[in-house]
Amino acid sequence: MESLLDTFNGLPVHPLVVHAVVVLLPLVAVLAIIMVISPRFSRRFGPIVVALGFVSVGASLVAKESGEQLLRHVESSPNHVQLGSRTPLYAGLYFLLLLAFWLLDRGIPGNRHRPALVIILGVLLVIASVLICVQVYLVGHSGAEVVWLQMLSGTN
Repeated sequence: MESLLDTFNGLPVHPLVVHAVVVLLPLVAVLAIIMVISPRFSRRFGPIVVALGFVSVGASLVAKESGEQLLRHVESSPNHVQLGSRTPLYAGLYFLLLLAFWLLDRGIPGNRHRPALVIILGVLLVIASVLICVQVYLVGHSGAEVVWLQMLSGTN
């Protein structure tokens, strides 16, 4: 019996789910940077950004697990496996930072400046946003390299 994370309608689940991660994590990162820059945006759309961040953590977990299922059928580079295994952890930590920033920021009235703690969390969130995008790029590039090099060389 096949695992739910092995195939869906005869297609491997991993490349299907990976696209959600590749879209969601950078999207959340861009929206998080906008939250840091614009308190009004943060207070208005923060819940949506946090929800998307939570979904992206789940998607990264499913991508990791489905990738492990896919390894039973195809070869991959150790680099891709290692990078992919770390992504759910990084996405989870990123989500916690995003959540902390939003929880502290949402209670500040619009006519007051952000306190130092929120500003520091905002700076950390911007840095983490850039880093999570780099992580997604590295994992995606290493995975695409494996697939396309195999296809171009004629081996499957």
